[in-house]
Amino acid sequence: MNNRTRIIDPKSGFNRVSRTFHSLKPPFPLPAPNAAVSAVSYALSLRRNSPFPDSVTAIVDAATGRSISYEELIHRAETLAANLATVLKLSKGDVAFLLSPNLIQVPILYFALLSVGVIISPANPLSTRSDLTRVFHLSKPAIVFIATSIAERDFGVRTALLDSPEFDSLARTKIHNPNPLASPARVTQSDVAAILYSSGTTGMVKGVMLTHRNVTALAGGFHAVGVKRKEPAVFLFTMPFFHLFGFAYSFKAMVLSETVVIMERFSLRRMLSAVERFRVTNLAVVPSLLVALTKDSVTREYDLRTLEGIACGSAPLGKETAEAFKAKFPKVVVLQGYGLTEAGAGVARTFVEDAKQVETTGKLLSRVEAKILNPDTGEAMFPGEQGELWLKSPTIMKGYVNEPEATSATLVNGWLRTGDLCYFDNDGFLYVVDRLKELIKYKGYQVAPAELDKWLLSHPEINDAAVIPYPDEEAGQVPMAIVVRQPQSSLTEAEIIDFVAKQVAPYKKIRRVAFVDAIPKNALGKTLKSDLKKLATSRL
Repeated sequence: MNNRTRIIDPKSGFNRVSRTFHSLKPPFPLPAPNAAVSAVSYALSLRRNSPFPDSVTAIVDAATGRSISYEELIHRAETLAANLATVLKLSKGDVAFLLSPNLIQVPILYFALLSVGVIISPANPLSTRSDLTRVFHLSKPAIVFIATSIAERDFGVRTALLDSPEFDSLARTKIHNPNPLASPARVTQSDVAAILYSSGTTGMVKGVMLTHRNVTALAGGFHAVGVKRKEPAVFLFTMPFFHLFGFAYSFKAMVLSETVVIMERFSLRRMLSAVERFRVTNLAVVPSLLVALTKDSVTREYDLRTLEGIACGSAPLGKETAEAFKAKFPKVVVLQGYGLTEAGAGVARTFVEDAKQVETTGKLLSRVEAKILNPDTGEAMFPGEQGELWLKSPTIMKGYVNEPEATSATLVNGWLRTGDLCYFDNDGFLYVVDRLKELIKYKGYQVAPAELDKWLLSHPEINDAAVIPYPDEEAGQVPMAIVVRQPQSSLTEAEIIDFVAKQVAPYKKIRRVAFVDAIPKNALGKTLKSDLKKLATSRL
């Protein structure tokens, strides 16, 4: 046992000398930092340990029932990769912009592009023109891959239709190479693999650069926590491929031989129907969708007995919501996790043995280190003390595209500043309080909207809710609840204020309420609080 091991607490992973939290999970193997190994070749090497054959179904389209096996997926990705240079004239370092809903062709394209060193840059197909202009300017693509449903947009560069006979031919038939002596450039771990988009830990949309090293570590981490199964898991994707969640889980599926069920358009009924039809074992959801599954009686119309587990992320899950879900679905295990685009993947998660720890986002995953820093003094904190979460991991981004100031403000001496107010308990479990920039300043007190969100969502007559700061001349800001009532509910503002007041300290009480038909959310289902703030100030 070395000195470092002696000073790390065996329960929490906390080093009292450096005031750093360490993962207690054994490190998984990784290639050398500058090795000529692409993320795709590494993921495929991990697949060789799979107990399941390549004939296992890889992807199923829930709408059409169309599917492909892993054997087909890998063959098509390899064939497409060979044609990228000869037909599309793409080379290492070029950027490919993707604009598409969840289609079977997307992961085929991902693996093909990454294997030859072309940088993928997927964006939300429902983005506004101004947002698309912004991300297009950041990525400077050589080509755009786009779905036919949105192909009317003109980007001024070469465009290829994903769901077209021409693309299908490129993925099925290797075109003769007129220059066979020209070998493709080697892809190394340090090369940029993807540019994904994030609002950043502060500010407007930024392009997050992830390297092949980052994605390799992501794949290795998934492989390290995989559990033995008699049959492959069937995972329904409620998240889009263009988001980190969907991008990361496509690698998870590859290394663990999971069957992925995709939905081009989401609705609760479509999701439940897909669970029943394709015997889905696992879902990945945000807390608001877990609330819908808990409260909506439509779930009784479907056979959901194959469901084993639900992965929940993107926002803290309230204890009351978790307990209500468990009462309705006692055999389904809810696992929580924490991650952000800049971290390249999830950095903490719960496991089956942690199921009773309902309000935590889990323990640090292998190769992850963390600190909790006082946002005012910069002092590193101890277990039980709140502060900003700082992270170090091989999945941490290279930086923001063409944003050196934002990069240096977010990456400090190898540590990622998350902008999240968090703490670790004495057992090493991570708890997310709220975004630092979302805290409401009420008469000098700091109020976390996430705590109030959880209480509101526990009310049986509230379908959805979010708390935002509202300007107040005397207090500075007051907590304001934006509420979607259940159908036929006559719940009043006074009743909501009184309900929350019974659960929290006086300074945390809701002071205003507005009723709306729907809470604005992004493609992953995360609440758009900036839109809510504009809505609140315009209405009241």
